[in-house]
Amino acid sequence: MPNVHVRGTRVFYAVSRGEGPAVVLIHGAGGSRLHWPASLRRLSDACVYALDLPGHGRSGGRGRERIEDYAGDVVGFLDAVGVERAVLVGHSMGGGVAQAVALTAPGRVSALVLLSTGARLRVAPAVLEGLGRDFAGTIRQVAEWAWGPGADPALVAEGRRLMEEAGPRVLLGDFLACDRFDVRDRVGKIAAPTLVVTGSEDQMTPPRFGRWLADRIPDARFSLVEGAGHMLALERPAEVAAMVEGWLSAVHQGTSRKASSRPKPAGGSR
Repeated sequence: MPNVHVRGTRVFYAVSRGEGPAVVLIHGAGGSRLHWPASLRRLSDACVYALDLPGHGRSGGRGRERIEDYAGDVVGFLDAVGVERAVLVGHSMGGGVAQAVALTAPGRVSALVLLSTGARLRVAPAVLEGLGRDFAGTIRQVAEWAWGPGADPALVAEGRRLMEEAGPRVLLGDFLACDRFDVRDRVGKIAAPTLVVTGSEDQMTPPRFGRWLADRIPDARFSLVEGAGHMLALERPAEVAAMVEGWLSAVHQGTSRKASSRPKPAGGSR
């Protein structure tokens, strides 16, 4: 698996070189490329890049404390791998990073997929304080919030282990970055066609945040994954991959535009 240098930092990534558009997977707080299931890392009709943000996974450097800095890293990554425009798929904090790239470098984004995220990513003060006082206990609490009620206990345990590996400094920086993130007054300027997906049991970014986001991005659709929690891609890998593949096909065919004359269907999609 290759490395590239981005703004003076070594960034590690995995790539699956299928035919079709470039897709970049951007993980969430304390995560890495391993927080993406194989079904998304190996989409058949796309060239998929799954990177470890600086300070995470097998990348070098230090984590950031602002979403905008991570957005600069993603643009630098696109430059380093020679990709002019990409579909950005972001989970949680990664969804904030994807929004920031779409707002600051719109020419680099062909479409967005925003999973378990919002235009504002406030973090509970108890989490920010607890990471310094009781790291292990705080991680256990975050893990309880992050997964849906039917999640495989083995997945939950592995997710907690990976978050612990990130360490308190990186995780605190990520959560500070999330807490400072707020583009509610700017999301209406996102021009890229966007799919917003939320789990119905997400305790960290409940469905109302995803609906709000999709309502305000001019060319967006919202989908709800029933029974899934915040880590919906790992909980429902086949379902989420099918949504993303369908969305990429729709964008390619130019059918993603909202039809103002078409009524919104009942339920979680529109």
